[in-house]
Amino acid sequence: MSSEPHVYPPPAAAVKGAWVSGMPAYQALCDEAARDYTGYWARLARELISWRTPFKKVLNADKPPFFKWFEDGTLNASYNCLDRNVENGLGDKTAIIFEADDGKVTKVTYSELLAQTCRLANAMKARGIVKGDRVVIYMPMSIEGVVAMLACARVGAPHSVVFGGFSAQSLRDRIADTGAVLVVTADEQLRGGKALPLKAIVDEALSGPGHAVRDVIVYRRTGGKVDFVAPRDKWLHELVGNEPSTCEPEWVLAEHPLFLLYTSGSTGKPKGVQHSTGGYLVQAALTTKWTFDLKPGDVFWCTADIGWVTGHTYITYGPLALGGTEVVFEGIPTYPDAGRFWQTIAKHKVSVFYTAPTAIRALIKTAEGNDKVHPKSYDLSSLRILGTVGEPINPAAWEWYHKNVGGGRCPIVDTWWQTETGGHMITPLPGATPLVPGSCTLPFPGIDAAIVDEQGHDVPNGTGGILVIKKPWPGMIRTIWGDSERYARSYYPEEFHGKYYLAGDGASRDEKTGYFTITGRIDDVLNVSGHRMGTMEIESALVAHTALVAEAAVVGRPDETTGEAICAFVVLKRPRPTGEEAKKIAKELRDWVAKEIGPIAKPKDIRFGDNLPKTRSGKIMRRLLRSVANDEKITQDTSTLENPAILEQLAEKN
Repeated sequence: MSSEPHVYPPPAAAVKGAWVSGMPAYQALCDEAARDYTGYWARLARELISWRTPFKKVLNADKPPFFKWFEDGTLNASYNCLDRNVENGLGDKTAIIFEADDGKVTKVTYSELLAQTCRLANAMKARGIVKGDRVVIYMPMSIEGVVAMLACARVGAPHSVVFGGFSAQSLRDRIADTGAVLVVTADEQLRGGKALPLKAIVDEALSGPGHAVRDVIVYRRTGGKVDFVAPRDKWLHELVGNEPSTCEPEWVLAEHPLFLLYTSGSTGKPKGVQHSTGGYLVQAALTTKWTFDLKPGDVFWCTADIGWVTGHTYITYGPLALGGTEVVFEGIPTYPDAGRFWQTIAKHKVSVFYTAPTAIRALIKTAEGNDKVHPKSYDLSSLRILGTVGEPINPAAWEWYHKNVGGGRCPIVDTWWQTETGGHMITPLPGATPLVPGSCTLPFPGIDAAIVDEQGHDVPNGTGGILVIKKPWPGMIRTIWGDSERYARSYYPEEFHGKYYLAGDGASRDEKTGYFTITGRIDDVLNVSGHRMGTMEIESALVAHTALVAEAAVVGRPDETTGEAICAFVVLKRPRPTGEEAKKIAKELRDWVAKEIGPIAKPKDIRFGDNLPKTRSGKIMRRLLRSVANDEKITQDTSTLENPAILEQLAEKN
């Protein structure tokens, strides 16, 4: 952060009537949490969530880091998102505005969403799904995708949503790891005017042994041709057609797993992040309410996919638990042109808009010199709150977003959080926090965030270090599915005596304001367009091409559009190619990675060498590769390299 950053005070319109109005109100909440931490969270849990059996024990910290919240209380997430809104007179209120890829709009009320959820829940029960069974959801952005999640919650079956861009191999791995007995999918998904297969990928994922799937339920989205495997496969519309529109919720203990969501780690195997029902729902509802200052008349639009945690917390569970109206968007921001986001905001009178810096940066490029797709050409007067998620937003993009989308009047909540945290951890509150472009500002009330050195000691403001959370919080990860040792080792490491949650991000705090700025990952995880990709995972995929690849190393480099780009250095099992041949092989390897993991993991840059820069002991010098990827002059000592000349070879681009 600069020594004299530009500070934007909360506009008077944002302060007036805000759930958290002014910095004194923010500080009062922080003080309440500091005085009585468990009492603070207990009060909010009782205010926000309906409990079938009220909890008596707030926090169980007897066996850290395996913390439990509200463990003797019972509830149901589907009931909290649907039934109680209908019971409170919101049955006729629009819950979801679905904007299809082609622009067609479908609206469902809370009563209709409840009925659809109950029918699918009954169909699941008829197929033998019981509390504790795992269900994998591999769906397009759709009302049906949200219904599938809520139906799982209704019957007490933890769901694991897999992003529709992941490959059959990635899907197979997740199905096997969860032990799922049911997959809910669609024939195809529509993105940018193109129909992309989903059912065919499910078929490939289930083609071999090693899974427990008994049933596949298929939503007919496009009507595209699919192969059916009898008696395993069933059409969604046929299954739910004769099911009743009521279904008694399965009341579960607060610590019952609500969902598993897989995220990349620094090893090749993705981690199944396990979230509870009670604590997660409390944090989802609270952060949606305070961070976005969500009011009854708002139209909320989070542009994320339900395959990511952002889509879980800020599409399915947070807004619906508050009785909100939200937009669910199937398409992409540049189809049929780059004005699609602004057109959608104007069409639906969106008041709270939450998107990724990557999307903003891409739309800045397309808007330059093209009034047709520039935000100024659309009526965005309905907007009052803007937000960003997935990665830090650079100050220049922040300023453009504030001026051109928000008209200079809308606070921007630059939110820092993770799959593992369940909800926002460091974020401005729009009616309270003065804003500094590029900074996620201050911890959410009740979150004890700090920056420490490698021994776990606090560092002074103005000094960079390792971001940690010092106290447990309700929405936190409970464990890694099937691997509690990895959970403890990864998130509560011995260096910090198992006391602090390690976020894996570096950060700094401003000397004067104490504002946080995220400086990037401290492990071998890349942040590409807000998606976490493990370098080991991509390297493993490249080396799996056994006919071509002998060795591979992957690093990240800054990218003005995606934030970080994947750069792969590859040693082939044949002489190093050059020219057109190198381009052809690079394309083959990109396509291979897309097949192994998914298109989001495609390296942007692939370079070939006779070998990789290694020390004489065989260790790959990754910091040298980062310098090569960034086209930087090599200033590090290369005397320990086995073959220093290799760096010139790897600097050649294809």
